[in-house]
Amino acid sequence: MTARGLRRAASRLLERPAVPGRVSRACSAFRTFAEVLRLPQRQMTKLAFPLRELERQLTPDSRVGLHVKTFDPSLEAISRAESVFTAGGRHRIEYVSSAVRLDHAPDLPHPEVCFIGRSNVGKSSLIKALFSLAPDVEVRVSKKPGHTKKMNFFKVGKYFTLVDMPGYGYRAPEDFVDMVETYLKERRNLMRTFLLVDSVVGIQKTDNIAIGMCEEFALPYVMVLTKIDKSSKGHLLKQVLQIQKFVESETQGCFPQLFPVSSVTYSGIHLLRCFIANITGNLKTDGL
Repeated sequence: MTARGLRRAASRLLERPAVPGRVSRACSAFRTFAEVLRLPQRQMTKLAFPLRELERQLTPDSRVGLHVKTFDPSLEAISRAESVFTAGGRHRIEYVSSAVRLDHAPDLPHPEVCFIGRSNVGKSSLIKALFSLAPDVEVRVSKKPGHTKKMNFFKVGKYFTLVDMPGYGYRAPEDFVDMVETYLKERRNLMRTFLLVDSVVGIQKTDNIAIGMCEEFALPYVMVLTKIDKSSKGHLLKQVLQIQKFVESETQGCFPQLFPVSSVTYSGIHLLRCFIANITGNLKTDGL
């Protein structure tokens, strides 16, 4: 896709999002990994490694296509990663500033990760869950789609910076394309882009355009499947297999393992924390 064609296609990111599916009963949230480790083995696996729980439903032959252990840290590594996300003492986790243009963004020397996704995909809720061990951090969450209008920068101590990008689709900022395209192309310390996909409805047309942007700019990115608490196991497994097949056949820069998460039950949150700590150079595991 040419740069001009990419820009025309990106303008479609202002489309209205699909309607999410039904909501199941919310479970108790286990914010610390120490709480998870005290659970029975089956429940612990479900919360720490949700893909493994889904794998149980597959026949041995069909399990081959599901990347479950590409990133496979030990329980001890997941516990150590939690310290990166726990505020205390000199380790401050805080909102820094917002920007609508890259030249207004804070000049921070640390590795950077950004989160991008459709309006109403649960992006701000996910970031709030990741920062749940730093209760003083204010991550604004709204029930209305399109709440985030600027790039919001959060400093995680001396470790890394996390950027909450505006959602594409319904009620996206008018200058969304210029804002996001420039950031993705020119932010030098950007280590990884986390592209959020609603696991209830799967990959939508607007998601395909965002994926195209990451591929066009040769960005390493990861697909995070949100709202897994809102689907039955059967529906979620179907979506995971379809998206996994898409990643294998249609992408080059996407990490092969999907990260299903729930900001309500905290399922998958601890593993995602560990992955972020790993790719920003703050935790060494055997999983990558």
